[in-house]
Amino acid sequence: MNYTRVALAGLAGGVVMNIADFVMHGFIMADTYTRLSDVFSQEPANPLWFLLVSVCLGLAAALIFAKTRASWGAGLMGGVTFGALLGLFAFFSPFYNPLVFDGFPYYLAWCWGGMNFIDAVLLGATLGLIYKR
Repeated sequence: MNYTRVALAGLAGGVVMNIADFVMHGFIMADTYTRLSDVFSQEPANPLWFLLVSVCLGLAAALIFAKTRASWGAGLMGGVTFGALLGLFAFFSPFYNPLVFDGFPYYLAWCWGGMNFIDAVLLGATLGLIYKR
Protein backbone atom coordinates (compact mmCIF):
# COMPACT_ATOMS: atom_id res chain seq x y z
CA MET A 1 0.00 0.00 0.00
CA ASN A 2 1.31 3.41 -0.97
CA TYR A 3 0.72 5.57 2.12
CA THR A 4 1.62 8.79 0.31
CA ARG A 5 -1.05 8.06 -2.32
CA VAL A 6 -3.53 7.13 0.44
CA ALA A 7 -2.85 10.43 2.22
CA LEU A 8 -3.22 12.45 -0.99
CA ALA A 9 -6.44 10.66 -1.91
CA GLY A 10 -7.83 11.14 1.60
CA LEU A 11 -6.88 14.82 1.64
CA ALA A 12 -8.47 15.41 -1.76
CA GLY A 13 -11.57 13.46 -0.77
CA GLY A 14 -11.89 15.48 2.42
CA VAL A 15 -11.66 18.75 0.53
CA VAL A 16 -14.29 17.56 -1.98
CA MET A 17 -16.61 16.60 0.88
CA ASN A 18 -16.07 19.95 2.58
CA ILE A 19 -16.94 21.85 -0.59
CA ALA A 20 -20.04 19.70 -1.13
CA ASP A 21 -21.11 20.27 2.49
CA PHE A 22 -20.56 24.01 2.12
CA VAL A 23 -22.92 24.06 -0.87
CA MET A 24 -25.53 21.71 0.61
CA HIS A 25 -25.63 23.13 4.14
CA GLY A 26 -24.58 26.71 3.41
CA PHE A 27 -26.84 27.38 0.44
CA ILE A 28 -29.41 24.67 -0.17
CA MET A 29 -30.39 24.11 3.48
CA ALA A 30 -29.73 27.65 4.79
CA ASP A 31 -33.40 28.69 4.84
CA THR A 32 -34.35 25.51 6.70
CA TYR A 33 -31.76 26.19 9.38
CA THR A 34 -32.97 29.77 9.70
CA ARG A 35 -36.56 28.57 10.20
CA LEU A 36 -35.35 26.15 12.88
CA SER A 37 -33.49 28.76 14.89
CA ASP A 38 -34.73 27.18 18.15
CA VAL A 39 -32.78 24.01 17.26
CA PHE A 40 -29.78 25.69 15.64
CA SER A 41 -29.22 28.56 18.06
CA GLN A 42 -25.55 28.20 18.95
CA GLU A 43 -22.75 30.41 17.71
CA PRO A 44 -21.25 29.35 14.36
CA ALA A 45 -18.02 27.38 14.56
CA ASN A 46 -14.79 28.25 12.79
CA PRO A 47 -15.02 26.87 9.20
CA LEU A 48 -11.51 25.40 9.53
CA TRP A 49 -12.89 22.88 12.05
CA PHE A 50 -15.31 21.61 9.41
CA LEU A 51 -12.44 21.26 6.94
CA LEU A 52 -10.36 19.39 9.52
CA VAL A 53 -13.18 16.95 10.26
CA SER A 54 -13.79 16.38 6.54
CA VAL A 55 -10.10 15.69 5.94
CA CYS A 56 -9.97 13.26 8.88
CA LEU A 57 -13.01 11.41 7.49
CA GLY A 58 -11.40 11.42 4.05
CA LEU A 59 -8.17 9.96 5.42
CA ALA A 60 -10.00 7.22 7.33
CA ALA A 61 -12.07 6.30 4.26
CA ALA A 62 -8.96 6.36 2.05
CA LEU A 63 -7.22 3.90 4.34
CA ILE A 64 -10.20 1.53 4.23
CA PHE A 65 -10.46 1.97 0.46
CA ALA A 66 -6.76 1.23 -0.04
CA LYS A 67 -6.89 -1.86 2.20
CA THR A 68 -9.87 -3.21 0.21
CA ARG A 69 -8.90 -1.79 -3.20
CA ALA A 70 -8.92 -5.19 -4.91
CA SER A 71 -12.61 -5.56 -4.05
CA TRP A 72 -13.68 -2.51 -6.06
CA GLY A 73 -13.72 -1.94 -9.78
CA ALA A 74 -11.12 0.17 -11.48
CA GLY A 75 -11.21 3.94 -11.58
CA LEU A 76 -14.20 6.16 -10.99
CA MET A 77 -16.89 3.47 -10.89
CA GLY A 78 -14.98 1.39 -8.35
CA GLY A 79 -14.74 4.44 -6.14
CA VAL A 80 -18.41 5.27 -6.61
CA THR A 81 -19.34 1.71 -5.62
CA PHE A 82 -17.21 1.98 -2.47
CA GLY A 83 -18.70 5.42 -1.72
CA ALA A 84 -22.27 4.20 -2.18
CA LEU A 85 -21.74 1.33 0.26
CA LEU A 86 -20.05 3.67 2.71
CA GLY A 87 -22.93 6.06 2.17
CA LEU A 88 -25.44 3.45 3.30
CA PHE A 89 -23.83 3.51 6.74
CA ALA A 90 -23.58 7.30 6.77
CA PHE A 91 -27.18 7.70 5.62
CA PHE A 92 -28.76 6.49 8.83
CA SER A 93 -26.48 8.22 11.36
CA PRO A 94 -28.57 11.45 11.48
CA PHE A 95 -31.62 9.47 12.60
CA TYR A 96 -30.35 9.73 16.17
CA ASN A 97 -30.74 13.52 16.05
CA PRO A 98 -34.56 13.69 16.44
CA LEU A 99 -34.18 11.43 19.47
CA VAL A 100 -31.50 13.59 21.09
CA PHE A 101 -32.05 17.22 20.05
CA ASP A 102 -35.25 18.86 21.18
CA GLY A 103 -37.10 20.25 18.16
CA PHE A 104 -35.00 18.45 15.54
CA PRO A 105 -37.56 17.53 12.87
CA TYR A 106 -37.67 13.99 11.56
CA TYR A 107 -37.66 15.14 7.92
CA LEU A 108 -34.32 16.84 8.51
CA ALA A 109 -32.79 13.48 9.43
CA TRP A 110 -33.80 12.29 5.95
CA CYS A 111 -32.25 15.40 4.40
CA TRP A 112 -29.01 14.94 6.32
CA GLY A 113 -28.98 11.24 5.47
CA GLY A 114 -29.23 12.10 1.80
CA MET A 115 -26.47 14.68 2.09
CA ASN A 116 -24.27 12.15 3.91
CA PHE A 117 -24.88 9.68 1.09
CA ILE A 118 -23.93 12.29 -1.52
CA ASP A 119 -20.77 13.10 0.47
CA ALA A 120 -19.79 9.44 0.62
CA VAL A 121 -20.32 8.90 -3.12
CA LEU A 122 -18.26 12.01 -3.94
CA LEU A 123 -15.57 10.86 -1.52
CA GLY A 124 -15.52 7.39 -3.09
CA ALA A 125 -15.35 8.84 -6.60
CA THR A 126 -12.39 11.00 -5.60
CA LEU A 127 -10.63 8.03 -4.01
CA GLY A 128 -11.27 5.88 -7.08
CA LEU A 129 -9.77 8.51 -9.38
CA ILE A 130 -6.67 9.07 -7.26
CA TYR A 131 -5.91 5.68 -5.71
CA LYS A 132 -5.61 3.36 -8.67
CA ARG A 133 -5.47 -0.43 -8.56
